[in-house]
Amino acid sequence: MEGIWEQIKDIVTMYGLNILAALAIFVIGKFIAGIIRKLIRKIMRKRELDETLTGFISSIVYAGIIAFVVIAALSKLGIQTASFVAILGAAGLAIGLALQGSLSNFAAGVLIIIFKPFKGGDYVNAGGCEGSINTVGIFTTSIQTVDNKLVIVPNSKIMSDTITNYSALETRRVDIVAGVSYDDDVDMVKDLLLKLLVEDERILTDPAPFVGLLEMADSSVNFTVRAWVKNEDYWNVFFHTNERIKKTFDAENITIPYPQLDVHMDKD
Repeated sequence: MEGIWEQIKDIVTMYGLNILAALAIFVIGKFIAGIIRKLIRKIMRKRELDETLTGFISSIVYAGIIAFVVIAALSKLGIQTASFVAILGAAGLAIGLALQGSLSNFAAGVLIIIFKPFKGGDYVNAGGCEGSINTVGIFTTSIQTVDNKLVIVPNSKIMSDTITNYSALETRRVDIVAGVSYDDDVDMVKDLLLKLLVEDERILTDPAPFVGLLEMADSSVNFTVRAWVKNEDYWNVFFHTNERIKKTFDAENITIPYPQLDVHMDKD
């Protein structure tokens, strides 16, 4: 019994400090990981980032720190961790290759949430789809089209293409082209078009509306009509102005020419 007791004391003396050190590493490491996770959540919430993204990233960071702490504790116990780390690395590589598309969508979703090129309700043209932003997720963004279709677009497709946000600014310019006959009075047409713009209270005075002769085309003399409006008034002003131009031209006997082609016949 005395011999056994001596062996136990030797084992405790030899490994006891290592066991205590490993436990200390694990406890302190877990405590630090918890603090870092809370700090990340606090920073991301302060920047008003998506709550789902906040929870996901903080959990990933926490899991990574815990894995590092466990490896450090096992190494302190004398356990060879090189093969363990290699297995984890190989598993991570395999998972990354298998989820390559999803990871690219996730990375794009993080960029969308951080840089905020658009927000819910904005009218955009993104990822080959045009409509109002419904929801912005980590992997996909849903867009509601003007004919009330819900389109789910992968975030990687959105970030790899041009994004046009029509709702980002308070004002927007209405551009209309009005064509008249070569026989019509250019000055009179220009004055009539300017009068139409000035009479519309929805059209802003700064910048001032503009009418100019755009081009002398094959079948018509084309005027460009430009007016600045508030973003929410854009389509109403666009449709209404087109209608008023047509009615005004009819009332003033101004010709809106059709495309025409002169054909000369050779008698021989």
